[in-house]
Amino acid sequence: MAKFKHNNFLDTVDEVFTDAMKSGVLHLYSEDEQFTGRRIRIGDRDLFHFGTTGYLGLEQDPRLKRAAIDAIEKYGTQFPLSKSYVSFVLYRALEERLFQMYSNPIVVTKNSTLGHIGVIPCVVRDEDAVIIDHQAHWSMHNACQLLKPRGIPVELIRHSNLDMLEDKIKELSTRCSKIWYLADGIYSMYGDCAPIPELMYLYNKYPQLYLYFDDVHGMSWVGKNGTGYVMDQLKTLPERVLLFGTLSKSFGASGAVLVSSDADMHRRIKTFGGPLTFSAQLEPASVAAACASADIHLSDEIYVMQNQLADNIHYFNTLLSLTDLPLIEKNNCPVFYIGTGMPVTGYNFVNRLMKEGFFVNLGIYPGVPVKNTGVRLTISRHNQREEMKSLVEAMVYHYPKALEETATTRNKVRKAFHLPIEEQVKGKEDIVPVKEDLTVQHETTIQALNKNDWNQWMGGNSVFDWDGLRFLEDTFHNNELEEHNWSFHYITIRDKQQQVVLATFFCKALWKDDMLAPAAVSKQIEEKRKQNPYHLTSPVLAMGSLFTEGEQCYINREHPAWSDALRLLLHHLELLDEKLNTSMLVLRDFKQDETLNEFFHNQGFIKVDMPESCIVESLNWKTPEEYLLTLSARSRKHFRSDIQPFEQYFDIEYKQSASDQNIDIFYTLYENVRSRNFDLNTFSFPRKLFANMAKNPNWEFIVAYLKKEYDPREQRIPVGVMFCYKNTNTTYVPSFIGMDYEYIQQYQVYRQLLYQTIKRAQQLGFSKIDFGMTAAFEKRKVGAAIIPKVAYVQPKDNFTMELVSGIQNNTVHA
Repeated sequence: MAKFKHNNFLDTVDEVFTDAMKSGVLHLYSEDEQFTGRRIRIGDRDLFHFGTTGYLGLEQDPRLKRAAIDAIEKYGTQFPLSKSYVSFVLYRALEERLFQMYSNPIVVTKNSTLGHIGVIPCVVRDEDAVIIDHQAHWSMHNACQLLKPRGIPVELIRHSNLDMLEDKIKELSTRCSKIWYLADGIYSMYGDCAPIPELMYLYNKYPQLYLYFDDVHGMSWVGKNGTGYVMDQLKTLPERVLLFGTLSKSFGASGAVLVSSDADMHRRIKTFGGPLTFSAQLEPASVAAACASADIHLSDEIYVMQNQLADNIHYFNTLLSLTDLPLIEKNNCPVFYIGTGMPVTGYNFVNRLMKEGFFVNLGIYPGVPVKNTGVRLTISRHNQREEMKSLVEAMVYHYPKALEETATTRNKVRKAFHLPIEEQVKGKEDIVPVKEDLTVQHETTIQALNKNDWNQWMGGNSVFDWDGLRFLEDTFHNNELEEHNWSFHYITIRDKQQQVVLATFFCKALWKDDMLAPAAVSKQIEEKRKQNPYHLTSPVLAMGSLFTEGEQCYINREHPAWSDALRLLLHHLELLDEKLNTSMLVLRDFKQDETLNEFFHNQGFIKVDMPESCIVESLNWKTPEEYLLTLSARSRKHFRSDIQPFEQYFDIEYKQSASDQNIDIFYTLYENVRSRNFDLNTFSFPRKLFANMAKNPNWEFIVAYLKKEYDPREQRIPVGVMFCYKNTNTTYVPSFIGMDYEYIQQYQVYRQLLYQTIKRAQQLGFSKIDFGMTAAFEKRKVGAAIIPKVAYVQPKDNFTMELVSGIQNNTVHA
């Protein structure tokens, strides 16, 4: 019943990337007539290149170039034949060299993305399970999508969280044969390393555990024969470990290589590995260049190159250590990440560095959490000391200016990355500069605010007029269960003339992390909650409350300082969020607005779709016939077939109060609906809520009974109830519904309650009905206008964001 459109991951990424493209930092073109690796030409500027993944610079080695040219002249530009039939003549030479490098059987693939698509579905059997690090490369996450139709459990864990990993291994070991853990060797954004020794401890402890590493960013610059970070840690490849390296990036050619010490597994992959069988082979030029690179890797020259790069890395680390730039991960890898926090700060910083003559990469969502935007720098053998020193000097100069121009601070960035706070500036950065003299009033009870003022700003919607909020404060307070206790925060921002520019309220409450995830995800998680009711739940600071919906933030867009007021609100919320120690900040129920969308994204929020709001405003009719005229022709047909004929079966009563027995019945009917609504997966409300409704004059119950001749039960028990709030600003609010599912289809209980609610609102003289979220298709049929709504969320990591966005559809989450 409560169906709505879930968020599409690609739509979210499209919006993020589009903003970055508008800022001139993404989807650029190089304009070089020749390329040396040290510089890159973007537009009309020659920039020092600090964005390459060719860390050893082998792509410019004359031996690789000569080999590629000779291969094209001898064999042409491609070998258009599947490897299942015939491999290109140079493949054997390449495979022999790679076998010599790794001392293990290998399979050459077109690239690592196609390699994962070929290998993961091949090695993971139907009786197995997969656990994947949430920061593992997208190509592995994408390949795992092929496992889901086969019913294979795919578990997501937080980044390098070994306790979480071990818990999942224990859980899966009783029902699965092999348990695969997928991770990167070197993670491509921060440059942090997989905890190989700790993973090998688990490997030795659990015989069912198989490890699968993508080490393309660890290739060539470290390890014996340049076989990469993972092999450098392992020394020899265990039988239950699969490893992907690259023939691109540092290797200097093209393609990827899978390594397996299990001869039978290697045979099965090579015999039939999906795209390994059907995709085109590597081009002759690529195979020949890879052979030339492999010869270098098999010689002592590779260690000379590794040492040269290590000297550059050490020098750059030394330069950074003399600054206060927030380097996120310090190690001996060629990937460096300077945190900027908000996307807008990252855009500003990157553009400043490009104007100074340096090309760097921007790290943005989904590669990193949205509030962990930053500048990714890579060091290669191409870089010279003079430009490395100049780059660091430029960053030291421009970093504080980028922070200042985007109204953020060093400590805000450090907090976002969980870095130590700079004590010398602590407390001095609490004021965000705004153009107008604006003041913030923060109260924790609605009773501290003037009733008439609040209702003027916020009183026309849902249950968040002054009286409604007082009711909610009384209800969600001093309860037994954590999820039934909320803290309320009322924020108003005024200018120096005391004119209100912005007013809103927030609640801190316990949310299910999958509240907006697809129903299939929530159903699987709920199975786990039978053992642990608080599995995957988090405290959230959210605009409005879990009980209310609608435009829960008043912004005077006519005021010249409205954007400054929003900025000040976010600053205040950041401090409050830190104090309350929540996992996510949510600004919800905004209408589609490109200006706000860009503003919030630049401040580190991601837009997600909310269930649509449903509003009825056509209540100026007096008879059912006049009501019908307000509907479309299709809706009139629906009314005559699915609503009007069933009205005769019901006795409808309007109750202003209820006995304890009736409250128990109402609560049961409500739980019938809530427990089935996985599309909006929330905690239950306390029974106290319904008892308070029965005592509050602003609430009433529309109760549907079947007439005696149609109800086979001995007792007169309702088959449906609508819980309705009478908002002081002429709005009728059917907040929740309860139903007996034994009768819902036969007597069209849901549709009848919608119609009876409309009749009741018109009878009482209300001018509007807030029909709430979900089931928009049904509510449209009875005359509701459907209003798309969005939320802007700022989770503390991508793990939570993936659940909120619903991008891991049908995937079980750890």
